[in-house]
Amino acid sequence: MKLPVFPSQISRMIASLPSFPPSALFAFGCNRLAWNGLHELDWSVVQGRRVCIHVSDLGLRLYLSVQADGLRAVKDHEAEVTFTASAADFARLALRLEDPDTLFFNRRLLIEGDTDLGLTLKNLLDTVDLESLAAAMPAGLGRPLLALRRHALA
Repeated sequence: MKLPVFPSQISRMIASLPSFPPSALFAFGCNRLAWNGLHELDWSVVQGRRVCIHVSDLGLRLYLSVQADGLRAVKDHEAEVTFTASAADFARLALRLEDPDTLFFNRRLLIEGDTDLGLTLKNLLDTVDLESLAAAMPAGLGRPLLALRRHALA
């Protein structure tokens, strides 16, 4: 399934935003929607570490810190590792439509900086079962996620 491409006007507008508000919104959303399904992972190995998620086609950089109780947005732009991919490729990863190793070896997912930290995070997130994560989402919000995945696979 081909995921939609953002119009260039939207990409330029997003790229002009300061990074903290989108980072805070992303952290808030992840914590509210997904943390119930993620909190049982052993985050101690990455706790306090700083990560940047760079959505290349949107010019968006999210700066986050991994904590024991969820993600936190960080105001400074110092990251120990940066993951770079397009919005569509990040969506494919989130929906488990593509394997991160495949994207990495096809140069569609870049890991820069502390690659050991990047691989540790990747491996940690690879252990997450999408159906279990969806079941742990509040207010039945996991159902549309699984429906989107089924639609993409059809």
